[in-house]
Amino acid sequence: MSGILDLLNSDLGKSVVSGLANQSGQDSSKTSDLLTMALPLLTQAMTKNAQASPEGAEGLLNALSGSKHDGSILNNLDGFFNGGVDEAEVEDGKNILNHVLGSKQQNVELALSQKTGIDASSVSQILKMATPILMSYLGKQQRENNVSSTSDLSGMLGGLFQGNSAEGEQNFLTSILDADGDGSIVDDVAGMFLDSKGSKSSSGGIGDVLGGFLK
Repeated sequence: MSGILDLLNSDLGKSVVSGLANQSGQDSSKTSDLLTMALPLLTQAMTKNAQASPEGAEGLLNALSGSKHDGSILNNLDGFFNGGVDEAEVEDGKNILNHVLGSKQQNVELALSQKTGIDASSVSQILKMATPILMSYLGKQQRENNVSSTSDLSGMLGGLFQGNSAEGEQNFLTSILDADGDGSIVDDVAGMFLDSKGSKSSSGGIGDVLGGFLK
């Protein structure tokens, strides 16, 4: 099974990065950096939500099994991007982000903004467009691996972080998901910011807010 970072490093992934960079007016390199952090984070957030309750798992499985996220976006990226991403797709992305991240969404976007140098508004815009693509990718994986139960779904999502990525990429992903090895998957993305003097963010700031995200 291909991993999330394999997608980004493929020709298809490069087309996704280029399309999102053009749509948002951002640098392709920064957009790639953003997606490298955001897509695994979002997938892990979906995994956590699915593990939290049977209803959450069924909801995600039903969403991936539906025709809306059947992988067709990946087969027609030109159609997805040409003329601007359809507002219905952006709204879909917005709704998914709201469901997955909840009240932490703005904080996560600010965290990603600080890590990538992309302004928070553009981060939000890119994530809304990228999320339907991610769901399309997950839906395609669900079909290709004949995932029909919530237990199979859990295995599929876990496998996306153990795919065919090169060792260096896997190490990079691990550092993003759990920078200090304490089991919190958002350390590097959200909780390890330095202030202007090079020390860790003070207690009560965004680092503390996001450090508890998804625990």
